[in-house]
Amino acid sequence: MSVTPIKQPEAPLNEQRCDLAAAFRWTARLNWHEGIANHFSLAVSDDGSRFLVNPYGQHFSRMRASDLMELDANNPEHGDLPNVDPTAWCIHGAIHRKLPHARCILHVHSKYATVLATLKDSAIPPIDQNTMRYFNRIAIDDGFDGMGLGDEAERLAGAMGNHSTLIMGNHGVLVVGENVARAFDNLYYLERAAETLITAYSTGRPLRIAPDDVAEKTARQWEDFSHFGDHHFAALRDILDQEEPDYRD
Repeated sequence: MSVTPIKQPEAPLNEQRCDLAAAFRWTARLNWHEGIANHFSLAVSDDGSRFLVNPYGQHFSRMRASDLMELDANNPEHGDLPNVDPTAWCIHGAIHRKLPHARCILHVHSKYATVLATLKDSAIPPIDQNTMRYFNRIAIDDGFDGMGLGDEAERLAGAMGNHSTLIMGNHGVLVVGENVARAFDNLYYLERAAETLITAYSTGRPLRIAPDDVAEKTARQWEDFSHFGDHHFAALRDILDQEEPDYRD
């Protein structure tokens, strides 16, 4: 029987800051970070134009709730601030301006998803229940034209459209969600799916691809179980509360 997802009320701003800081810490633990590059953001205004983002030069493993900057995607001067990464401003600003459903945006160059982004065919065939989560549910951008500045950022927003998962060809991945928990859960299972797929490709053996109807059924079951992401992320925060409580500072 399908479970109807329950939309969670928006958490107080400080808790949203803690959620985003926790996402950075776990990304570092999982070795998905890229030095001091890559960016996460979270909309804090109704229209999405005001958003939190990580400051330039700070490592994910040291991120605290108070470190996150609040920027206005409609204020060009914010893009010129010395502690703002230009690619973060351009990519996240464009998506927050154009896509209201993108409350939280997570962009990484994680190992297996980035390998997937380098393949001529970056589709994810349904070979297990994790890959089936993304059956007919990802956007793929094949127009890479640089580091994500100017027109590149605007194009990425268009390529994402109403999807929640974007494979950025020759670049990496970007996911969005209605809150940090669900966006992070999406990113976690995307990387798991990519790891399974790339490992399966490396065997050189034929893939056991599920029929379309089974893959679609499984994808819908994932969608019906969307509250799973809230519980997943709460469990991750519980670990940080014990082991790295300063993320809340």
